[in-house]
Amino acid sequence: MATSEDVTKLAALARISVPDETLPKFAADFDAILGYVSKLSELKIEQGKSLLPYTNIFRADGEPHEKGIYTEKLAEQFPAREGNLLSVKQIISHD
Repeated sequence: MATSEDVTKLAALARISVPDETLPKFAADFDAILGYVSKLSELKIEQGKSLLPYTNIFRADGEPHEKGIYTEKLAEQFPAREGNLLSVKQIISHD
């Protein structure tokens, strides 16, 4: 069971101020949240199974295409170019 002292410590970690008169209410709310989250431990899920129908699709490691194949095509579309350098307008000033 959460105490007012626990709420005070959590508030300090979160860098928020909690008035003393609301500490008991926050402690009760905190207990309710922990009780709700603890319901997850009751789920029976087989190892390696997922509740979601989605899975990640991975590609094999390696180069997805030949190195540098698109470099010149991209550089041609750039508005300002000085040799192999692409110029952009200054967006950060050091005032």
